Amino acid sequence: MTVPLRPPRRLIEITVDGEAVRVPEGDTILDACAAAGKDIPTLCYGDTLTPKNACRVCVVEVEGARTLAPACSRKAEPGMVVGTATERAKHSRKVVLELLASSVDLSTTPRAAEWIDEYGADPARFGPDAVTVAQPAKVDNELYVRDYAKCILCYKCVDACGDQWQNSFAIAVSGRGFDATISTEFDAPLTDSACVYCGNCVEVCPTGALSFKTEFDMREAGTWNEDEQTQTTTICSYCGVGCNLTLHVQENQIVKVTSPHDNPVTHGNLCIKGRFGFQHVQNVGASTDG
Repeated sequence: MTVPLRPPRRLIEITVDGEAVRVPEGDTILDACAAAGKDIPTLCYGDTLTPKNACRVCVVEVEGARTLAPACSRKAEPGMVVGTATERAKHSRKVVLELLASSVDLSTTPRAAEWIDEYGADPARFGPDAVTVAQPAKVDNELYVRDYAKCILCYKCVDACGDQWQNSFAIAVSGRGFDATISTEFDAPLTDSACVYCGNCVEVCPTGALSFKTEFDMREAGTWNEDEQTQTTTICSYCGVGCNLTLHVQENQIVKVTSPHDNPVTHGNLCIKGRFGFQHVQNVGASTDG
């Protein structure tokens, strides 16, 4: 494998919560916060995608700036003074979490409940008549499920399906305002769309709005338990590209497949065979046991 050589980036120094932090030029405020050990909440940020600045949960206060800055996309600048836990930043995160949790099902969003508690967000304060995006899940194929009641419109799936990775352009944003939703062309069934079932949209979804059908069915049955799952990274055997697969196994059954985001071959992406073609492993095991 050829590793591209790039000149080293010069280090710049910024101040994060009163602490001097040195990061390579071009890094974001979020990168600097991570280097300083600061835990900044993020939802729409993806480490393999260009930041979209959609959710605004990662906002921080930059000295001298009129507005709060999204840490995921704002580049660090020499001498910049950043406050990650100012009253203004915390209040903004609280309101954003309240608005999201009052309209969207965040039950399968990692750390959402933790952040709601941390920032004292109270989604119920909008009352029982608060408008939500509740709707039945779309189950029109055997590979993955679209549960848009959990969608926060972060656009990560659209970017992964579009020009940032797959270039299939099977999905886009449809509608306006509160009626906006992720949809196929003319809201056709996924099976009639340009989808190639790579599942890269599932990989980047931060809320569980897109999930493996195996995971969806197990959650519905109450048997999904990540604490009991093991993860084993191996090499896909379907072709010679050498994609890394991480097998998620529960009770000796593969329940889903992901790929390491830091892998130079896949960057978290897979094709339909790599991501969904694992059933033959379990079928062989079943016939052997018999």
